[in-house]
Amino acid sequence: MNIREKLGIDVTAPGKRPKRGSLHPVTVLEREIIQTFAGMGYSVAEGPEVETERYNFDALNIPKDHPARDMWDTFWLKDRTPEGERLLLRTHTSPVQIRWMENHEPPIRIIAPGKVFRFEATDATHETQFYQFEGLMIGEHVSLSDLKGTLSAFFERLFKKTLAIRFRPSFFPFTEPSVEIDIGCIHCEGKGCGVCKQTGWIEVMGAGMVHPKVLEACGIDPNRYQGFAFGGGVDRFVMLKWGIPDVRMLYTGDLRVVDQFPRL
Repeated sequence: MNIREKLGIDVTAPGKRPKRGSLHPVTVLEREIIQTFAGMGYSVAEGPEVETERYNFDALNIPKDHPARDMWDTFWLKDRTPEGERLLLRTHTSPVQIRWMENHEPPIRIIAPGKVFRFEATDATHETQFYQFEGLMIGEHVSLSDLKGTLSAFFERLFKKTLAIRFRPSFFPFTEPSVEIDIGCIHCEGKGCGVCKQTGWIEVMGAGMVHPKVLEACGIDPNRYQGFAFGGGVDRFVMLKWGIPDVRMLYTGDLRVVDQFPRL
């Protein structure tokens, strides 16, 4: 009996080509965001997902028992650092900015993408874990106009069209002044539709000028340097760019979603 009869298969038959995997849409957009800011001179900065209370809150001008902490629903961990400091799953990638400022002299220009965690109910626009990207520029003559120019260029490259952009006053403990950033609706071009709730505008991120206390906490002289910071959700931009109605679709493992994007 030859080997073919023993195995019960025809080993000389042509093989079946395995299906090639696809990149996840969050990966696709995150890479595009990184490439866009790299073209504007930004470096990519990364940091740990398990953070200390100091980096996630204290150094960002959010002291213990401050009401502003309620803005971030936090996953606290039972473990502590050897020094007794509480640990948590980072609620934003802002700790990456703090770590970078502590170890680099201005001028600074970084983009910090990564996964973050919030202890909150899930719905069509919220998840307990999602991806963010934050940007930071520190220098001697940095202003809000630099921020607006930077983000206008970013949105134009991301959506392949020129979009209107506006700032609205807001509050974040780590920036002063703080702003919410809206763009003209990419679907109706400002005319009003279901996506923008008939307003012609879509809120996409928060930003502002870095608070002097944050600079001081990182050893940077706020009398000499100033800068801006901004942050937005990668998942949110995925939904806007490709018309995905529910953020939870990105995390179901359904290959019908992923297979629409570039192959590996």
